[in-house]
Amino acid sequence: MFENLPVLPADPILGLMDAFHHDSNPNKIDLGVGVYKNTQGETPVLESVKRAEHHLLESEQTKLYIGPAGSAEFGSAIENLLLGETHSVINDGRVSTVQTPGGCGALRVAAELVKKSNPSATIWVSDPTWGNHIPLLGDSGLQIKTYPYYDTTTHRVSFEAMITALQQAKSGDLVLLHGCCHNPSGADLSHQQWQMLARMALEKGFTPFIDIAYQGFGSGIEEDAYGLRLMAEQLPELLIASSCSKNFGIYRERVGAVLVISQNTSHAKACTTQLARIVRGIYSMPPSHGAAVVAHILNNKGLRQHWLGELDTMRERINNLRQQLLEQLTTKGGGNAFSFISTQKGMFSFLDMPPAQVQRLRTEFSIYMTTDSRISIAGINSNNIDYLSSAIISVT
Repeated sequence: MFENLPVLPADPILGLMDAFHHDSNPNKIDLGVGVYKNTQGETPVLESVKRAEHHLLESEQTKLYIGPAGSAEFGSAIENLLLGETHSVINDGRVSTVQTPGGCGALRVAAELVKKSNPSATIWVSDPTWGNHIPLLGDSGLQIKTYPYYDTTTHRVSFEAMITALQQAKSGDLVLLHGCCHNPSGADLSHQQWQMLARMALEKGFTPFIDIAYQGFGSGIEEDAYGLRLMAEQLPELLIASSCSKNFGIYRERVGAVLVISQNTSHAKACTTQLARIVRGIYSMPPSHGAAVVAHILNNKGLRQHWLGELDTMRERINNLRQQLLEQLTTKGGGNAFSFISTQKGMFSFLDMPPAQVQRLRTEFSIYMTTDSRISIAGINSNNIDYLSSAIISVT
């Protein structure tokens, strides 16, 4: 039965992790994996999460299933976090929310809903985008097309080219947008660009599909939701895939949500039943623990403030690392070549280095990043930044 299955190549990120693990160089640096790390190179459990887990340990009375749609308490808390407690679409009952196994689960469940609603729809995805977007969405059977997004010359969003490409999008198509902290480029849409895209969606009839996996890592919890809230306010329909892995630091708990904003409450009720049926046919029920932790943090005023403080600390550390890396590269001979690093948002940046230079960093200095020169800023710390900056200047 399985004799004809070929051996597939390793996932680029997972392959990097494995190569890094087996590298014996004591100076090795992992800039590939997209997880937050502190100054010691560790990914700690947030204190707010520990407190919430202690509460659950003392108060939880059952381990029964929570149903295909997940925790209603979690769903309501996530709606308020993403959209704001007073957003009109919540008050009007136009939001259908389902808890999912991480942002990956949210993307796939949303794709399956689109397939049921409009099997001929095309999902337009930015070039570049997160490496798992196309497999997650495309494996549902939907057609995938790409639109230009990042200009390697200016190190900014290639907005005119993006708009030109999206003129081809048809009514019923979807356009996948990164809500903030674009992965992998770190180049985000401006408020004006979000407004132009909202108008274009209305005119062309396509539906924005927003993946927001780093809310709070760009400019702040409220600020990073600008584009999402704007489109929810102005458009009749919207898809949102959300992840709690990064901003709550609960990667292995796999906590996410898919939100569908419909034209009216009757459409929303239909979407809720359809989402539950899709979930039932894929993984039946989502896990409970991580979502319960998030819901408790968001619904407890004191704990929520503590979590926001921890999130501020993580964001400020990443922003400071961007500035420090830029200063080191500049003083060591980089001139203005890397000035874009300090203007980009979130955990990632492109260094815009050719693959040959990326390979030299790996073979000569044991510095690991993806072939397209995307780096995770969180992999930098005070112990390795001098070595890293010297190596980058050496190969460039």
